[in-house]
Amino acid sequence: MSEHQKSEQSQAASATPLDMSPEEIEAAQAAVEAGTVDPLAEALARVAELETKNADLAEQYLRAQADVQNIRRRSEDEISKARKFAVEGFAESLLPVADSLEAGLAIKDGTIEQIREGAEATLRQLKSALERNKVIETNPAAGAKFDPHHHQAISMVPSDQEANTIVSVLQKGYTINERVLRPALVMVSAPK
Repeated sequence: MSEHQKSEQSQAASATPLDMSPEEIEAAQAAVEAGTVDPLAEALARVAELETKNADLAEQYLRAQADVQNIRRRSEDEISKARKFAVEGFAESLLPVADSLEAGLAIKDGTIEQIREGAEATLRQLKSALERNKVIETNPAAGAKFDPHHHQAISMVPSDQEANTIVSVLQKGYTINERVLRPALVMVSAPK
Protein backbone atom coordinates (compact mmCIF):
# COMPACT_ATOMS: atom_id res chain seq x y z
CA MET A 1 0.00 0.00 0.00
CA SER A 2 1.40 3.39 -0.93
CA GLU A 3 1.96 6.22 1.51
CA HIS A 4 -0.83 8.19 -0.13
CA GLN A 5 -3.35 5.39 0.43
CA LYS A 6 -2.22 4.97 4.05
CA SER A 7 -2.64 8.71 4.54
CA GLU A 8 -6.20 8.59 3.13
CA GLN A 9 -7.03 5.64 5.37
CA SER A 10 -5.78 7.37 8.48
CA GLN A 11 -7.63 10.56 7.57
CA ALA A 12 -10.85 8.64 6.93
CA ALA A 13 -10.44 6.77 10.19
CA SER A 14 -9.67 9.87 12.26
CA ALA A 15 -12.25 12.21 10.68
CA THR A 16 -15.78 12.14 11.97
CA PRO A 17 -18.56 12.02 9.39
CA LEU A 18 -19.61 15.55 10.28
CA ASP A 19 -16.12 16.87 9.48
CA MET A 20 -15.93 15.16 6.11
CA SER A 21 -16.63 16.97 2.86
CA PRO A 22 -18.70 15.29 0.14
CA GLU A 23 -15.46 14.54 -1.76
CA GLU A 24 -13.94 12.86 1.30
CA ILE A 25 -17.10 10.82 1.78
CA GLU A 26 -16.94 9.67 -1.84
CA ALA A 27 -13.23 8.81 -1.46
CA ALA A 28 -13.95 6.81 1.69
CA GLN A 29 -16.78 4.97 -0.06
CA ALA A 30 -14.52 4.20 -3.03
CA ALA A 31 -11.85 2.86 -0.68
CA VAL A 32 -14.44 0.66 1.02
CA GLU A 33 -15.58 -0.70 -2.32
CA ALA A 34 -11.98 -1.37 -3.36
CA GLY A 35 -11.39 -3.29 -0.13
CA THR A 36 -8.44 -1.14 0.92
CA VAL A 37 -10.02 0.33 4.05
CA ASP A 38 -10.48 -1.13 7.47
CA PRO A 39 -13.97 -1.74 8.96
CA LEU A 40 -13.85 1.44 11.06
CA ALA A 41 -13.34 3.60 7.99
CA GLU A 42 -16.11 1.66 6.28
CA ALA A 43 -18.47 2.32 9.21
CA LEU A 44 -17.56 6.02 9.23
CA ALA A 45 -18.26 6.27 5.52
CA ARG A 46 -21.63 4.61 6.01
CA VAL A 47 -22.48 6.95 8.90
CA ALA A 48 -21.55 9.96 6.77
CA GLU A 49 -23.76 8.70 3.96
CA LEU A 50 -26.67 8.16 6.34
CA GLU A 51 -26.21 11.60 7.90
CA THR A 52 -26.35 13.16 4.44
CA LYS A 53 -29.54 11.27 3.66
CA ASN A 54 -30.94 12.24 7.06
CA ALA A 55 -30.22 15.93 6.39
CA ASP A 56 -31.94 15.67 2.98
CA LEU A 57 -34.97 13.97 4.50
CA ALA A 58 -35.13 16.53 7.31
CA GLU A 59 -35.12 19.33 4.74
CA GLN A 60 -37.85 17.60 2.70
CA TYR A 61 -39.91 17.15 5.87
CA LEU A 62 -39.62 20.83 6.80
CA ARG A 63 -40.65 21.88 3.29
CA ALA A 64 -43.62 19.52 3.38
CA GLN A 65 -44.67 20.91 6.76
CA ALA A 66 -44.44 24.46 5.40
CA ASP A 67 -46.55 23.45 2.38
CA VAL A 68 -49.19 21.89 4.63
CA GLN A 69 -49.33 25.02 6.79
CA ASN A 70 -49.67 27.23 3.71
CA ILE A 71 -52.47 25.06 2.33
CA ARG A 72 -54.25 25.08 5.70
CA ARG A 73 -53.97 28.88 5.94
CA ARG A 74 -55.27 29.36 2.38
CA SER A 75 -58.15 26.96 3.02
CA GLU A 76 -59.12 28.80 6.20
CA ASP A 77 -59.04 32.12 4.31
CA GLU A 78 -61.25 30.68 1.53
CA ILE A 79 -63.72 29.26 4.05
CA SER A 80 -63.85 32.59 5.86
CA LYS A 81 -64.53 34.44 2.61
CA ALA A 82 -67.16 31.88 1.57
CA ARG A 83 -69.00 32.36 4.87
CA LYS A 84 -68.70 36.13 4.71
CA PHE A 85 -70.00 36.44 1.15
CA ALA A 86 -72.29 33.37 0.96
CA VAL A 87 -75.46 35.43 0.72
CA GLU A 88 -74.03 37.91 -1.77
CA GLY A 89 -75.71 36.29 -4.81
CA PHE A 90 -78.99 35.87 -2.96
CA ALA A 91 -78.97 39.48 -1.76
CA GLU A 92 -78.15 40.68 -5.28
CA SER A 93 -81.17 38.83 -6.70
CA LEU A 94 -83.44 40.51 -4.11
CA LEU A 95 -82.38 44.06 -4.98
CA PRO A 96 -84.82 44.36 -7.95
CA VAL A 97 -87.63 43.30 -5.61
CA ALA A 98 -86.71 46.06 -3.17
CA ASP A 99 -86.52 48.54 -6.06
CA SER A 100 -90.00 47.55 -7.24
CA LEU A 101 -91.46 47.93 -3.75
CA GLU A 102 -89.90 51.38 -3.37
CA ALA A 103 -91.17 52.43 -6.81
CA GLY A 104 -94.68 51.25 -5.88
CA LEU A 105 -94.62 53.19 -2.63
CA ALA A 106 -93.41 56.33 -4.42
CA ILE A 107 -96.64 56.48 -6.47
CA LYS A 108 -99.15 58.51 -4.44
CA ASP A 109 -102.22 58.51 -6.68
CA GLY A 110 -102.34 54.89 -7.87
CA THR A 111 -105.62 53.09 -8.34
CA ILE A 112 -106.36 49.84 -6.59
CA GLU A 113 -105.88 47.96 -9.87
CA GLN A 114 -102.46 49.57 -10.42
CA ILE A 115 -101.38 48.77 -6.86
CA ARG A 116 -102.55 45.18 -7.22
CA GLU A 117 -100.82 44.82 -10.59
CA GLY A 118 -97.58 46.22 -9.12
CA ALA A 119 -97.81 43.91 -6.10
CA GLU A 120 -98.33 40.88 -8.36
CA ALA A 121 -95.35 41.85 -10.54
CA THR A 122 -93.20 42.31 -7.43
CA LEU A 123 -94.33 38.92 -6.09
CA ARG A 124 -93.35 37.30 -9.42
CA GLN A 125 -89.92 38.96 -9.14
CA LEU A 126 -89.54 37.65 -5.59
CA LYS A 127 -90.55 34.10 -6.53
CA SER A 128 -88.15 34.18 -9.48
CA ALA A 129 -85.30 35.37 -7.25
CA LEU A 130 -86.06 32.59 -4.74
CA GLU A 131 -86.15 29.91 -7.44
CA ARG A 132 -82.82 31.10 -8.93
CA ASN A 133 -81.33 30.57 -5.48
CA LYS A 134 -82.84 27.08 -5.13
CA VAL A 135 -85.54 28.15 -2.65
CA ILE A 136 -88.56 26.11 -3.80
CA GLU A 137 -92.13 26.53 -2.60
CA THR A 138 -93.88 23.56 -0.95
CA ASN A 139 -97.65 23.85 -1.36
CA PRO A 140 -99.27 20.41 -1.05
CA ALA A 141 -102.68 19.89 -2.61
CA ALA A 142 -105.71 18.96 -0.52
CA GLY A 143 -105.95 15.18 -0.34
CA ALA A 144 -102.17 14.65 -0.57
CA LYS A 145 -100.57 12.29 1.92
CA PHE A 146 -99.13 13.99 5.03
CA ASP A 147 -95.30 13.91 5.01
CA PRO A 148 -93.80 14.84 8.40
CA HIS A 149 -90.47 15.65 6.69
CA HIS A 150 -92.03 18.46 4.62
CA HIS A 151 -95.27 19.30 6.45
CA GLN A 152 -96.18 20.33 9.97
CA ALA A 153 -99.66 19.37 11.16
CA ILE A 154 -101.31 22.16 13.11
CA SER A 155 -104.48 20.27 13.87
CA MET A 156 -106.48 17.19 12.98
CA VAL A 157 -110.01 17.72 11.73
CA PRO A 158 -112.80 15.25 11.04
CA SER A 159 -113.08 14.63 7.32
CA ASP A 160 -114.41 12.23 4.74
CA GLN A 161 -110.86 11.82 3.42
CA GLU A 162 -108.51 9.00 4.34
CA ALA A 163 -106.69 9.48 7.68
CA ASN A 164 -103.45 11.49 7.64
CA THR A 165 -104.19 13.29 4.41
CA ILE A 166 -103.98 17.05 4.01
CA VAL A 167 -107.31 18.86 4.28
CA SER A 168 -105.99 22.43 3.84
CA VAL A 169 -102.74 24.40 3.77
CA LEU A 170 -102.48 27.25 6.25
CA GLN A 171 -99.00 28.40 5.19
CA LYS A 172 -96.74 27.32 2.34
CA GLY A 173 -93.42 25.72 3.14
CA TYR A 174 -90.05 26.15 1.44
CA THR A 175 -87.02 23.98 0.72
CA ILE A 176 -83.53 25.10 -0.18
CA ASN A 177 -81.44 22.63 -2.20
CA GLU A 178 -83.88 19.87 -1.19
CA ARG A 179 -83.52 20.66 2.52
CA VAL A 180 -86.55 21.92 4.43
CA LEU A 181 -86.22 25.63 5.16
CA ARG A 182 -89.75 25.89 6.58
CA PRO A 183 -92.35 23.10 6.63
CA ALA A 184 -95.79 23.73 5.17
CA LEU A 185 -98.36 24.28 7.94
CA VAL A 186 -101.33 22.01 7.23
CA MET A 187 -104.54 20.67 8.69
CA VAL A 188 -104.78 16.89 8.53
CA SER A 189 -107.75 14.56 8.44
CA ALA A 190 -108.36 12.68 11.67
CA PRO A 191 -108.75 8.91 11.79
CA LYS A 192 -112.42 7.79 11.68
